[in-house]
Formats: sequence, C-alpha cells, structure tokens
Amino acid sequence: MLTVEPHPHLELGAFVTRFPAALGSVAVPEWVGALLALDAAAPFSADDSVRAAVRDVLRAFGYKPTGRGKPASEYLIRAVGEKALSSINLAVDMNNAVSLHSGLPVSAVDLDRVRGPLRVAVAQAGAEYVFNAGGQVIQVAGLPCLFDAEGACANAVKDAQRTKTTPETRATLSLVWGARVLGERTRRVTEWYREMVERAGGRTEEA
Repeated sequence: MLTVEPHPHLELGAFVTRFPAALGSVAVPEWVGALLALDAAAPFSADDSVRAAVRDVLRAFGYKPTGRGKPASEYLIRAVGEKALSSINLAVDMNNAVSLHSGLPVSAVDLDRVRGPLRVAVAQAGAEYVFNAGGQVIQVAGLPCLFDAEGACANAVKDAQRTKTTPETRATLSLVWGARVLGERTRRVTEWYREMVERAGGRTEEA
C-alpha cells in the first residue's frame, strides 16, 4: 500500500496499526505516559550523531532543518524538558515516546483520512500544507514526505492537519524517518515501536 521513491540518505520504517476501538475511548496505559520523560528507562537514547544524521537526510535536497523547521524529534526534547508536552491519545503518545528516546522523527496518520495511492518522495518546489488547527502552513520543498492522492501530508518536521489522528481514529500508518548512516537503528526502533503498540492492545502489520 506504500511505495518509497529512492533517496540517498533516508531509511524509512513503516507499519499499520489497528486499534481495538476508536482512540477517544482507549485509555493510555501508565507505562506509556511514563516514557514521556527524558530520564525514562528506554532501549535507545538520542545524541548529537543521531541528530546530525537526521538533519542531513532533511537537507539533502535543499530543505533547511532549522528554527521552526527543525526535526520533530528535536522539538520533543525541548517540549519535554520544559514540561510543555501533554497526553493526546494512545497513538500520538506512543509516537512521541519512540521519537523522544530514539532521536528519530516519527509520523502517525489516520488511515481513514488519507486517499491512496500512498508514496514517500521528495516534495517539489511550491509544495506546502496546513499543519495545525490554526491554519498555519509549512513549506516542504526538498523534504521527504508522505503523499496521498491530495498531496503531501506528513514528514519528519510536521504532519498535515487533514491527516492527523482524532478521537474517531481506529487505524494509523506510522513512519519512522531514519538515516542510512545510522545502520540498523531505524529497523530496531521500528521493532520497538511495534512491540509497544502490541503491548498496548493494537495489532500491527507491514505497510
């Protein structure tokens, strides 16, 4: 269901999750919430080499991963440090926990809010989308993105508002935006992510 166009640096992890009920009625286990802390016990930790590798992926085709356009994984570290991150739902909280500790940006889009075919490719000049309820727009030219029939809708910086999870979400597509230079890290992070999802009651399958 997902095709990935060649990229010199990107190593992508991807899988589908099907939840037992709509996210609005699924409780977030305490152990998931506990992972949303910088000092939580986790099998991965982020460092400068991971941060640099992720930025190199994003800048390969001219995108500048700085300021408000920096990778989402870097934003999470700051938000958690400032105690500015709150629980949203099970899918997003697990997404944030994995990204926080691995240092790899992670996207989770609602499968019922995208229209196939789905592909990951570098966005062309002029590509943009609204990324929050306030209508703010991100310019994504040069950035590896998830595309559906309506255009770009997710990447390692900010996901589109139109495909974000809601209380009605029952299935998601998760994407781990890794780097080839990091070797097996993307694969191992994706495996840990899937283990977390299944421990929390979701079913995962290859994308």
